[in-house]
Order: sequence, then C-alpha cells, then structure tokens
Amino acid sequence: MQEYDIIVLGTGLKECILSALMSLNGKSVLHIDRNPYYGGASASISPLGELYKRFKLPGPTQAMGRGKDWNVDLVPKFFLASGQLVQILVHTGVTRYLDFKVIEGSYVYKAGKVHKVPSTEAEALASDLLGMFDRRRFRKLLLFILNFDERDLRTHHDVDPERTTMRDVFRRFDLGPDVMEFTGHAMALQHSEDYLDKPCIESIKRIRLYLESLARFSNSPYLYPLNGLAELPQGFARLSAEHRGTYLVNRAVEEIVMENGKVAGVKSDGVLFRCKQLLCDPGYVSGRRVRKVGRVIRVICLLNHPVKNTHEASSCQIVIPQSQLHRKSDVYISVVSWTHNVAPDGMYIATVSTTVETGNPEKEVQPGLELLEPIMEKFVSISNLLVPSEDGKKSQIFVSRSYDAATHFQAECEDIKDMYRRITGSELCLAQMPPDPFQDPADD
Repeated sequence: MQEYDIIVLGTGLKECILSALMSLNGKSVLHIDRNPYYGGASASISPLGELYKRFKLPGPTQAMGRGKDWNVDLVPKFFLASGQLVQILVHTGVTRYLDFKVIEGSYVYKAGKVHKVPSTEAEALASDLLGMFDRRRFRKLLLFILNFDERDLRTHHDVDPERTTMRDVFRRFDLGPDVMEFTGHAMALQHSEDYLDKPCIESIKRIRLYLESLARFSNSPYLYPLNGLAELPQGFARLSAEHRGTYLVNRAVEEIVMENGKVAGVKSDGVLFRCKQLLCDPGYVSGRRVRKVGRVIRVICLLNHPVKNTHEASSCQIVIPQSQLHRKSDVYISVVSWTHNVAPDGMYIATVSTTVETGNPEKEVQPGLELLEPIMEKFVSISNLLVPSEDGKKSQIFVSRSYDAATHFQAECEDIKDMYRRITGSELCLAQMPPDPFQDPADD
C-alpha cells in the first residue's frame, strides 16, 4: 500500500497546475486519470478521426487533409499576455516547455457585423465602434484607467473604487451605450450587463489588464500555445514529474475511500493508494459533492477560409455582447488555424460557445455560426456547469469548477487561486513577472 500527501484525479489544466504547485511545495503527489491522454475535459483531440469518433459522426473526407495535422481543443481558450496564467507559467518555469503565438485580433459584434477592437490610436480614429466625439472621450477613459492606483487618492479624481459604479464612470466621461458595450464585453471581458451597477474597481482592473496585455504585442492581448491547449497540462505534468510527482493514466478510478468523514485514499484497478488530501475535477465525484449551475454549448467548426471582416486573420477572438442578441450572457467565437500547428495548411478551427439560456441551445449560437459560413464540418457538445457543493475543508476533497463558456482563462485562474487557498490555507504568491517572458513571435 502506497501513501501520498495528495492524490489528483483528472489531467485537466487546473488539476495539472495545482499538482505541479503542490510538487514544488515538496508534497508527494499521485496523479490518476481514467483517460489515455492528458487534458481531461480540456483535451486536444488528434488525429481528426478521433474527433469524429468522439462525436459519433462518419469519418472525415479527403477534403480535410491529413488527419494527423489536426489538433482540436474541446474547450478552446486564449490567455491574456499579462494575465494570471502567464504569471503562473513564468513562476513555475513551464514556459521552457512551450512555444506561443500571438492571436492576431480581438473583435466585437455590432449590428450584424464584426468590428476590430481598436488596438492603436490610429485604429480608434478609424473605428466604426466610436463616433467622432467619442474618440477623445474614450482616450481619456483609458488614460484614467491606466493611471488609476487604488492606494493613491490623487489618481481617483473623486471616483470611489468601492462605491462608484462602472455605469457612473462611463457617464463621467460622457460615453454612451455603444462604447460601454464593446469596452465592457470585449475589453473588461464581462459576460453580462450586471457589472455596470457594481463597484467599478473590478472592471477598471480588467480593462487595465487588457490594455497592459495589448501593449506587449500590439495586435491583440491574447496568446495561444502552438500545437493546441493540451501542451499546457502536459507541460505542468512534466514539471510535477521532475519534482517526484507520479502520473498514472488510462487507469480506472473505482472508489474514493473515506474514513471518519475524511478522504483516506483512492482505489484504482484494485489497488488502494492512500492520501491525506484529494483534488479532482467534477467528473470524478458523486452528485452530492457538486451542484449544477447551468449548461454550456460549444460548436467546433472546421473551415477552409478566414472569418469574414477579420482582415483575413489566421486567428482571432470575437465577442457577441448579450444585448446584441437580446440575451443574458455573451456568445464567444475563438479562431485558430494552421499557423498554430493545429490544422493542415489553409484550414481553420472556429468554436462558438455560450451559456445555455433556452431549451434550444443550437439556436442560441446560430448568429455566431452564420459569421463562419460556409462550414465544412461542425461538432456540437452541451455540457453541465458544475461547481463544488462544499469548500472541502472537512472532507479534504477539493473539487474544481467546470470550464465556462468564455474563450479566455480568467475564471479558471480565479478557481486555481481559490483551490490553492483552500488546500494549503495560504494565498498563491506568484513571483514578479519579468518584462518579456515570451519572445515576440513577430521577431521569429
């Protein structure tokens, strides 16, 4: 019988990051996954035939090119160049295992058309998103946000970060609904209008993060790993293994063993592995430990052309604000291509996702799908949004949240920090990020 400090079930990105952090802290970690591949719910599927099998569709045609050239993310997401995931990558040194490429553009949907979110002053002057008088006011807003310091009252200009709402901030700069919409949804990455009537500090931080990330690479604030997102959990798994972490994949998880209300171990393929703490994704625990808070629809689309009105971009993010479709939550579109080593030459992978609000989820994403036409093939998945029912302190079972509909990692990073706090009792402290953790792909 073997005993570990922590057993981790599942090889999703969050689980692999946390297991690597625990290994770096000197904990003995055993990682078990029922799947023969890394990534769990956030895996990248290759070759293409495996994706067709997964969705129970007839095999790919010759028009799709070589199957092994495809590497398709089940839960596609980008990350902000100055965001928390980059800080974790740099803090742990996992960047040495990975190569990245900048996403070419960030776009927003307005009145039936896709518009580029301005990334330079020249783009702002030419953008249809801003009226003639809005441009100067918008620039003042961004300068205010970039200079805003919670600890320095001189930068507040009578804005109380905890009491002034974001709606009040927009009014202060005399900016109307159109500017509020693309700023809140495509820059602050808020998924609904609720943020407008909440304290402005959270949105100010989000917009500043977007601007600081944008300043690193100019075209857009987003990065994406070459060869697909599965490279991320594999990189963290490698780091954990270097610090005596043990990985067992393609292993059945038969039972989570409890003693006196606390986790005592995991039985896998007839072998009992004992542990003091258990970390897992929601798919490994029973219903009483998780609760459903919604559903997410994702439609993976294979294309042989760039998305219209994106300046022939080989990659981009498109946000469709909820008010444009009379919804409660946004619709997201992520686009990557052969330039990221995830598809054959000239091919693209676009995924449309949103939080389900009706009994007809596919109709909810139809406006996004129409932007991608013609579509060669599409794969539709609807999954439950699960969250832990307890904090895990009593049972010492710590469950992560399901991946949300957004095409960025902000919510996932918050979940990682929250789980780390619950598991260890301390905050996750990241080293200061160096000025240039990545080489700008434009220099390659």
